[in-house]
Amino acid sequence: MSGTVQARFHPAGFDDELRTVLDDVRAGRWRSMSELLRRCPTWGIRTSRSQVLAVAAAQGDAVEAWLQEDRDANAVMMRARVMTQRALTAHRAGRRDGGVLADLAWKACLEAARNWPVDPVPWVCLVALAQLDSPEVSRRRPEHRLPAPEYNLPPGPWGFLHEADQRDRGNREAWHRMIQALKAYGDDVHDVARWICTWAPAGSPLLLLPLYLHAEHYGKQRASGSQTSLYWNTDPIAYYTKRALSRWFRYADPAAWSPLDLNYLAQALFSGGLTTEATPVFQVIGPFATPEPWTYMAEAPERWLEQFERARRRCLQGAAARPPHPARRR
Repeated sequence: MSGTVQARFHPAGFDDELRTVLDDVRAGRWRSMSELLRRCPTWGIRTSRSQVLAVAAAQGDAVEAWLQEDRDANAVMMRARVMTQRALTAHRAGRRDGGVLADLAWKACLEAARNWPVDPVPWVCLVALAQLDSPEVSRRRPEHRLPAPEYNLPPGPWGFLHEADQRDRGNREAWHRMIQALKAYGDDVHDVARWICTWAPAGSPLLLLPLYLHAEHYGKQRASGSQTSLYWNTDPIAYYTKRALSRWFRYADPAAWSPLDLNYLAQALFSGGLTTEATPVFQVIGPFATPEPWTYMAEAPERWLEQFERARRRCLQGAAARPPHPARRR
């Protein structure tokens, strides 16, 4: 893709079908959403599509209208999705009704899980809701402080994660939600991310988890004036950056690529001085930039797109200036 393509953010990313359906959902229409979810080829794609749809649907009544006419498994699942999204939004805004919304979402997730037992999405939602629990261990739901599968990892909602993982091994959102819950409890999650990378197979987006944590850490430290760009050249950050390139980017199914994962990898490669390696990642991203992780690198968060464009331009211009590979010369 050309480096001159205007970058923008769109929640649907590469998914053209989802982009069209989102317009319907925002207008209160549900039939195209029903059809799209019915045709998802994998659990992973169904998980990611339902997450994006829920963000839009939570601001309207499309799912409620759907349930009035058709209470199929996808409608019940999307109710759990929407209620989970509303609870998360209320919690982030510090609203007083956050706890009530979380309880309602919890019940909706359990109903969805009973309604279609093979579906991983209700369990993913339960992991997401776990981050809303009290950071104080004594006040936390027992389901949210189960022992970890490894002795040196913190307790958490491992049971819910196990249920999601049994239905869709390595479900991307489920593991990201697990990291969010543990962070909300005040746990150090770097060891969790490193442990995940010891068993995540080639092509798994879980191999990028360390990059998410390092980008967020860099942003916080940089904001306080205690971090420099040399951060990205240090071990083990450089190690996990190169490993994500070699074990994820070069093996992953392009149909399942997340623009967010691609942007995190491109940023880590660029920030680590690996502009040649970053070039094909930027080419795949095309116009689909995401605010994170560029907000952590920009002079001001609202200037994240400038930071993305600057990095992409440098990489793509550098590639154009490099001589062709000898084997390709005519």
